[in-house]
Amino acid sequence: MKRLTYTLLLSVLCMTGFAEDIVLKGIYQGKNLYVMNPFAADGNGFCITGVTVNGMATSDNVNSSAFEIDLSVHNLKKGDDVNVVISHKKDCQPKVINPEVLNPQSTFTVTTIKIDKNNKLAFTTNNECGSLPFIVEQFRWNKWIKVATVDGDGKPGAHTYTVDVNLHSGYNRFRVKQIDYTRKPRYGKELKHRTMLAEVTYSFVKPFTEIKFSAETMYEIYSNTGAIIDKGIGTKANVASLPAGDYFINYDTKTEVFKKK
Repeated sequence: MKRLTYTLLLSVLCMTGFAEDIVLKGIYQGKNLYVMNPFAADGNGFCITGVTVNGMATSDNVNSSAFEIDLSVHNLKKGDDVNVVISHKKDCQPKVINPEVLNPQSTFTVTTIKIDKNNKLAFTTNNECGSLPFIVEQFRWNKWIKVATVDGDGKPGAHTYTVDVNLHSGYNRFRVKQIDYTRKPRYGKELKHRTMLAEVTYSFVKPFTEIKFSAETMYEIYSNTGAIIDKGIGTKANVASLPAGDYFINYDTKTEVFKKK
């Protein structure tokens, strides 16, 4: 039996005019599906012949030009996997109006966020509904920078995540976000954490082949046109291949200009 599968995240799309099943796989978000159900091509009744949810036949009224697939009656909890199969006759094509309701959505809240005793960022979330990556950002050089990602559990309840971060001198700011199918970021509460680290300085290793930092730091090197040339975390940066000229360097909490001779 051939199948037509709607693309929901990583589901595979396989379209054919002779499909007998529409398969929708996703995550239960507490919302129902709505279906447009045309007449069969032979004029004998409606197109759809039956619907199953996670292998169980539904009692939805498929003998109608439009109907609702009621997911709430299947003992599903938010975040549960859902597999909906809509069986229909050949030579006609039903339409699911809102397949996006099965996409994972960003609904999390951050209940705690802190730097732990190992100088790692630890945060606890609640109210997740579908597995999505968490993006950890740090505020440096007047901008938010992505410094880590971690896959979310996606289930309701409390979940704690720990990621490695690079702390700079003074006050550090961190935040966590997710981006779901709507492409709109959802942010957790921000952390401000003060360190007693000394400010980082740098010097050139002559003849201008390397920049040496006084301590490990995150850094970025830009051309005078704003193009990024190098970035990383370490105690040194190789600049031997740079042509002579002026460059910008971001490190620790500072932005400065240096001249390569």
